[in-house]
This record gives sequence, structure tokens and C-alpha cells, in this order.
Amino acid sequence: MGNSKRHFDANYGAPLYQEKIGWSWWLWAFALFLGASISLAVWAAISPMATIVISIAEFLLLILASVKTKLLITVTKGWLLVGPAAIERAYLKSFIPLAFNELAKVRGVDGDPAAFLQLRFWISSAIKVDLRDPKDKTPYWLISTSRASNLAEVLNSH
Repeated sequence: MGNSKRHFDANYGAPLYQEKIGWSWWLWAFALFLGASISLAVWAAISPMATIVISIAEFLLLILASVKTKLLITVTKGWLLVGPAAIERAYLKSFIPLAFNELAKVRGVDGDPAAFLQLRFWISSAIKVDLRDPKDKTPYWLISTSRASNLAEVLNSH
């Protein structure tokens, strides 16, 4: 589950919403194509045995990269957990689902460098969660999600 080891020492309650974001099929296809091209170059330059070793190593590294870049989003009655971070819902102010064009602006020219970002480039939508914690200088969290409207609805309803 990627970053799933986080927060297991605390009891955050039962999940009201949970989403796990892994690699899309096209990202896997692209990564495998790149790995195959490297293997082909090794085969042409060195030997078939080196190609087998390199191919196995590449595949294991792709699996590791896939596991490490998964994003787990969990909402409980009192908490929002995103990747390695957790925040009490009492400190959340507003929730804005963002489509691709809006997301491009917020993570680019209109972005705040102090924001907490959990973005995955292969996901084209996100949610912006504004904070109201006077002790925290983080203005908002920007979170990749395939179901931005559903996540906003859950955060607004409880």
C-alpha cells in the first residue's frame, strides 16, 4: 500500500472514505517500453545473459517505484490522512474540487510555495483543501484524486 505504514500507531477511527491511487495502465506501458528499450540496447551491446539480469533488475525497480508512489487518501470522522500526513478535520476550512485546467493553474502560476502537495502527474483532477490553523503557515493542501467531487462531498458532510 505504499505509504500505508503511516499513522498505524494512532487510532483515527473507521474510514468514511478511502482512495488508493496507483499507476495507471498507460504509465505502466510507458515504463515497460522504456525498460524494454534499455534491455534491447544491452542485448545489442553486451550479451543475452546481461540482458536477462538487467531486465529483471528493471522490472523490480519499476515495481518498487510503483509501490513507493502510491497515494492513500483516508477520511475518518475526525481526520484527513493523505500519504504521510494527517490533519484534524477541525482545521479544514473549505474543499474545492479542481478539474485539469484549474489544477494546472493552482500547481503552477497561481500556486503558493507554502502549500502541502500530494500530486501524481498521471491523475488529471485534484482537490484543494483550505486550512484554518493559526499555528500552521500552510495555506492549503493540494491532493491528486480521481474522485474529487466525492471526496469534497464526504469532507463537507461530516
